[in-house]
Amino acid sequence: MTVTPLRKQYLRVKQKYPEAIVFFRLGDFYETFDEDAKVASRELDVVLTSREMGKGQRVPMAGIPHHALDNYLAKLINRGYKVAICEQLTPPGKGLVERDVIRVVTPGTVVEPNLLKSKSNNYLASLVTEDKEAGIAYVDITTSEFATTQLSTEKVMPELERLQPSELLIPEDAQDYAQLPFTTTRLDDYWFDLEIAQEALLEHFSVATLEGYGCARLPLAIRAAGALIHYVKETQKETLPQLNKLSTYSTDSFMTLDGQTIRNLELFQGGRWGETGSSLLSIIDLTKTPMGGRLLKKWLGHPLLDLDELSRRQEAVAWLYQNGLARQKVISLLSDIADLERLVNRVMSGRVMPRELLTLRTSLEKVPDLKVAMSEGEAPIASGLSAEPRPCPEIVDLIARAIADEPGDLEQGGVIREGFSPELDEIRRNSRQAKQYLAGLEQRERQRTGIKSLKVGYNRVFGYYIEVSRANLSLVPSDYIRKQTLAEAERFFTPELKEYESLILNAQEKIADLESAIFQQLCHQISASGEQILATARAIAQIDALSSLAEVAVRYSYVKPTLTNDDVIDIKGGRHPIVEQSIGRDNFVPNDAYLSNRDNQFIILTGPNMSGKSTYLRQVALIILLAQIGSFVPADSANIGIVDRIFTRIGAQEDLAAGQSTFMVEMTEAANILNNATPRSFIILDEIGRGTSTYDGLSIAWAVAEFIHNHPKLGAKTLFATHYHELVDLADILPRVKNFNVAVAEKGDKVIFLHKIVPGGTDKSYGIHVAQLAGLPKSVIIRAQEVLAELESRAPKKGKVPRHKVALQIPLFSKGSQLAEEIAQLDIDSLSPLEAITKLYELKRMAQENKDSPP
Repeated sequence: MTVTPLRKQYLRVKQKYPEAIVFFRLGDFYETFDEDAKVASRELDVVLTSREMGKGQRVPMAGIPHHALDNYLAKLINRGYKVAICEQLTPPGKGLVERDVIRVVTPGTVVEPNLLKSKSNNYLASLVTEDKEAGIAYVDITTSEFATTQLSTEKVMPELERLQPSELLIPEDAQDYAQLPFTTTRLDDYWFDLEIAQEALLEHFSVATLEGYGCARLPLAIRAAGALIHYVKETQKETLPQLNKLSTYSTDSFMTLDGQTIRNLELFQGGRWGETGSSLLSIIDLTKTPMGGRLLKKWLGHPLLDLDELSRRQEAVAWLYQNGLARQKVISLLSDIADLERLVNRVMSGRVMPRELLTLRTSLEKVPDLKVAMSEGEAPIASGLSAEPRPCPEIVDLIARAIADEPGDLEQGGVIREGFSPELDEIRRNSRQAKQYLAGLEQRERQRTGIKSLKVGYNRVFGYYIEVSRANLSLVPSDYIRKQTLAEAERFFTPELKEYESLILNAQEKIADLESAIFQQLCHQISASGEQILATARAIAQIDALSSLAEVAVRYSYVKPTLTNDDVIDIKGGRHPIVEQSIGRDNFVPNDAYLSNRDNQFIILTGPNMSGKSTYLRQVALIILLAQIGSFVPADSANIGIVDRIFTRIGAQEDLAAGQSTFMVEMTEAANILNNATPRSFIILDEIGRGTSTYDGLSIAWAVAEFIHNHPKLGAKTLFATHYHELVDLADILPRVKNFNVAVAEKGDKVIFLHKIVPGGTDKSYGIHVAQLAGLPKSVIIRAQEVLAELESRAPKKGKVPRHKVALQIPLFSKGSQLAEEIAQLDIDSLSPLEAITKLYELKRMAQENKDSPP
């Protein structure tokens, strides 16, 4: 079958990129062919046509204008497709234009500013596992961030959920993570081989060993990082030089936050529909720069465990809090600074536009003033920064001398300032003189020929010409040479006109080529200082994040918490940071919280729905978390013992995709908590056991509470909200369990929720009152009250669960004659001291009940 040369060229390109949609440049359009065209037509809503590309061979085709690339690219990338951009490498002329793929755009390798979220990183990550260990590496090619770690497999999902990669690379044969909730790309296992991956890293960094990068003895971290470098090289080769640093980190250096906890605490998304505007981040993010916003988001996902590092960050926030004038000056200056991280990376990769260099210059011009503002007051905030912002006067001066105040684009010229390049200035001067000659030519020729209607014009096809109407052709001089015949006129040129035309057109081409060359050289010079600019950008991001936390503290009346390595959490007048912004500070009822591993380890919280139990649980967790990112907290005072992990089990939801019921999801989450919490953890549990029958649920809730309290390797500080009022009896059995309830005022048949947490348990649910508030029909409410009265008349007294329901729960509720049997069955040698004390409390309670019971 005969095919055209263009078809052969396309097929060669497509063969190299079979998994990508190839955007094949043809003039002013990017065309897609064959199956790619069908996908593009469907996904982009463009017309599917066809083109003959061989004798009798028509192939499907769909195209988009080249200037609209970003808009269409966004749609495909957001839907998980990869796009290979195939450009024309030589100008159109005789023969076939050379074409090749200049980059492959995937969800994790997007660099177009309008396709990125300015205050979120766009991570490309890789994952490899072996036995019970895993390696994770990630990179943001728009900011040059490149890091790797080795960790246990049980920590993989929390770390990936924290990173939220746009694209995840995994080995071709990987089975364990086949259903990951991320866009995954499978690479040949070869690239995850330790020797191959290590060689890729050594070659990339031009080093003989990886010792200096901290991962030399972490084989899985090396495998993940090496595979990632290979993928970037294949898709975005021009960005490789920017990845000149690899950080090896440990997840043990910050608080672990699993996806469930992140969602339950509404850290990044909140509200019923997951809106970002009702999240904790939306409350504390008053940053002025995109890089500051990204860093603050990262801090929120990385609560610190190191007290010294936390103290440094806290002191920096305190300085900005106390020095209001300096803080406002800093914030004002930050408002005029652009996204230096992504901007300098665009310079280094050769994708920057002339106007962006002006933005770079004006942003760097603010750095000296920023340093001065930070030095005002009693003490600088430098102690809270990893590095100080360094002015780059030579770069500012270079851009100021080189780039015009109102630069055009490189194709049209006018980018390079007059006086920067003598050679360019000379060509421009000659071009201007030629244009001035042509500008006066029309008047001179009218005078010379006597033709008053004579015109000098220009078009792209015929160049410059002299146009004479048919009525005046007799007056045309002999040196006019006919160029084009029109219906009502003739067009001519003269040797002199041709000479100036050549001079102008050649000058324009020379100007464009020379300006482009100067601009590229300028970018190379700026790139040489890229590391310094990036370091300054990161310092500015820190200043921005710290200023945001300080401004939040001032606006919302937050206080500086005391951080310790003790096991006590003591909060006075704590408030929920999101809820108080929603309903207003004056309408929010603050509450205290005291937890200690020694005496107040486990709080059972009872109270009706809508009374504020869930708000209270979350607010304590959020205050702890804010304290551990170095922020001030919404409270009158707070003493926070460092927490290694926050666990949450809140709400009822099904995982239909995994075929799991509400109860199964609830139990899976509870199992995760019981298997991974430590004495330094903080747990909030909301309605454990509600997804099954009453007595099953009660039994499970009781057993979970006992386990958390008694297990010698657990013993975590816990807030346990429940409707099982029987659980308040645990406070009589377990020494570190305390009862609290949400106060309610009753006025006649009405209930008023006071939202105040007070000591003691409660034995009323007020469920029907809540149903009434929700708007259930009056007849339903009346009938519910009748049924409730009937059920309560039949029910046993508080704490007296029917015997046939608790045959397997004798240690919880039995008494009397079984006391001696209980003692006889004790295996004293196997009891830990903690379990022995707990058992004594149980036996004492059984003996007391036996004594109080009638014969």
